Amino acid sequence: MSRIAQAFATAKAEGRAALVGYLTAFDPDRETSRDRILGACEAGLDVLELGVPFSDPTADGPGVQAAMVRALASGATTDGVLALASEVRARWDGPIVLFSYANPLIARGADDLLASAAEAGVDGLLVVDLPAEHAPELRDPARARGLDWISLVAPTTPASRIETVASLSTGFVYAVTLKGVTGATLDADNPELAARLQTIATASSVPVAAGFGVRTPEQAAALGRHADGVVVGSALVAAAQRGPAALGALTKALRASLAGGRG
Repeated sequence: MSRIAQAFATAKAEGRAALVGYLTAFDPDRETSRDRILGACEAGLDVLELGVPFSDPTADGPGVQAAMVRALASGATTDGVLALASEVRARWDGPIVLFSYANPLIARGADDLLASAAEAGVDGLLVVDLPAEHAPELRDPARARGLDWISLVAPTTPASRIETVASLSTGFVYAVTLKGVTGATLDADNPELAARLQTIATASSVPVAAGFGVRTPEQAAALGRHADGVVVGSALVAAAQRGPAALGALTKALRASLAGGRG
């Protein structure tokens, strides 16, 4: 069983949804980023999404965009992110998902990059802007290296396509909860969203994690009743800016809110 599968299985056995947390590597610099990431992991993340800084993060809102600007200014590179992942792996045994846009990975060279990712202890790959039809360019070498592939289902994905997209995932399916960018306003109690998450879960053979716009423990709890996991990104990035105590407190509160799991 992969680390990702084990994390979701453990959360389910504990009667809760899994907490998937995103933080941008090298924000605001390598050492501070490493310490923040490890602090969040130790405070209760089940799965870490480690963001690869990119100059044109079209799916991300102002908070994550600013984090990527800071990271790139501090000298972030794809190789640097993998070295950081290796340091996190040495001190934490939970799953690490490399969260990236396609360009930095393709520019680095897929086969060599993914071999390096596996060696660094990365468990999965989530590529935000790669449609299913073009996924094999990165998905196939990722799988060949034993990395899970995480597919995204958007709010605009038609029902006829959900099963196709979900079938590509070997780690979990990332169900995007709203139209727009990360950090936007989410109505987590929307019955239409709950119904859509159920549709995705029915089509998927792997866990479904819901994210985009989740900022509070209350929102996380609402989503956690309809998904196997909840993804939080912009709120953690913002908390990290306020210091280790704020990041740890939010992570713990989010984790506690997920008790009860899917309804």
